Amino acid sequence: MNDFATDYLVVGAGAVGMAFVDTLLDEDPDCHITIVDRHARPGGHWNDAYPFVALHQPSATYGVNSLELCPDRIDTHGHNAGMYPLARHADLLAYYDRLMNERLLPSGRVAYHPLTDYAGGEAGLHHVRPILSGDERAITVRRKLVDATWFQTSVPSTHTPSFAIGEGTRLAIPGDLPGLWKQRGNMPDHYIILGGGKTAMDTGVWLIEAGVDPDRIGWVRPRDSWMFNRRFLQPAHARIEGLLEFQLALVECAAASDSGGEMCEKLGARGVMLRIDPQVTPTMMHYAVISEGEIDLLARIEAVYRQGHVTAIAPGRMTFGDEAVTVPDKTLFIDCTATAVPKAVGDTVRPIFAAESITLQLAQTPFVPYSAALCAFLEANFDTDNERNTLCPPAPLTDTPDTYPYAVMANLMSAGRLGQNEKTNAFNARSRLHPTGPAIAAMMATGDPRLAQLAKVGEAIGANMPSVIKLGMKAKAIHEADPGWGRPSAAAARHEAV
Repeated sequence: MNDFATDYLVVGAGAVGMAFVDTLLDEDPDCHITIVDRHARPGGHWNDAYPFVALHQPSATYGVNSLELCPDRIDTHGHNAGMYPLARHADLLAYYDRLMNERLLPSGRVAYHPLTDYAGGEAGLHHVRPILSGDERAITVRRKLVDATWFQTSVPSTHTPSFAIGEGTRLAIPGDLPGLWKQRGNMPDHYIILGGGKTAMDTGVWLIEAGVDPDRIGWVRPRDSWMFNRRFLQPAHARIEGLLEFQLALVECAAASDSGGEMCEKLGARGVMLRIDPQVTPTMMHYAVISEGEIDLLARIEAVYRQGHVTAIAPGRMTFGDEAVTVPDKTLFIDCTATAVPKAVGDTVRPIFAAESITLQLAQTPFVPYSAALCAFLEANFDTDNERNTLCPPAPLTDTPDTYPYAVMANLMSAGRLGQNEKTNAFNARSRLHPTGPAIAAMMATGDPRLAQLAKVGEAIGANMPSVIKLGMKAKAIHEADPGWGRPSAAAARHEAV
């Protein structure tokens, strides 16, 4: 790789970086963009994910603005039956590969360097290091460095377990499970899932659908989660009524609650939020989206361990601090303890736009690709960082029921700001990644009678907004006192270098 120059150096070719580049390519037809990424192909953390992973939400608003991800059809079988499709691992990798090789590179304005680390720099001169050769190269960046790695997504295959592993213990990650057919003579008698997040849920569903009796599955689940009911979050062009009901439920439940926990309980009573065990109060809320069918499957796993986080595993035993629990000898432990987003990310106080750099974060939680595309639009269509940052302050990434109202408040305020600006309102109306923009624009163009229902929801949001802000500010204070995902760490220090 020879030394060269570019307008934008984008670090990261995952969902964030690709959404940014795709939009910037259209919005600024004169710019040149260079992408560096440590993976051998585009797609970011999807390269490292387990093969049965799928999106939580319908694919209609995931990916990039210029390219549809999945066919516009309804699934006819499985736990997503009756709803719009969820892209799976192979779909996602093929999608980003197609985007890179059929759109970005043929444009002649994008350079892509896989298997390459960003090695630092400043004042328009930056360095990259090809991983296989180690030969550092300099890049002159005429405009801005774009950090698309802020989320530092972690998956089981790139995660180091924090518990001790005794000799002879059978330990796997979710990605190992489809290969168990190769061990027909040494199949596990029992399976124990370690971790309470969406990866653990995916694993439990996969095991049951693969034919494992739920009585042969144990689950270490220190905390339970509130999750969004996917039935309400179908594509707006097809079922905007569900999205309107969802939004109305958010503001009405927030306005009628004294805490985020109470708000989530009310949302659960309306079916908008789901939990696995109705007898357990969830203390985690990580924006997972799930179907009622998946909940029914997971509820069949009755051996749930709630003693806390596992500190050690060994043949026939697992340990929680000073407490040891006996398990069947031929148990396969499945490590699902990776934190999808490291804790440093929650404390998102850094401006997105800052002189010679852009740090891609959330504009609205948890809409990751949309937020990145919006940032590209702002970069190309507004003159100053002050204008851009005013329109798009970083949204909070909360992780508990009690802090969730802060994110709800921030999203509503963001929608208000963007909707009142002529440019950003027009962008939302045509952005495939925006959850409702194109659908509402089409309704307005045709005089759709459902606009009356939309107007009523808007009136309800306005009427309830003072109470939403009151609860949101209370949640904000809790988040800032103990942000959960948000204490500065070594990862945050690395970003300061970027």
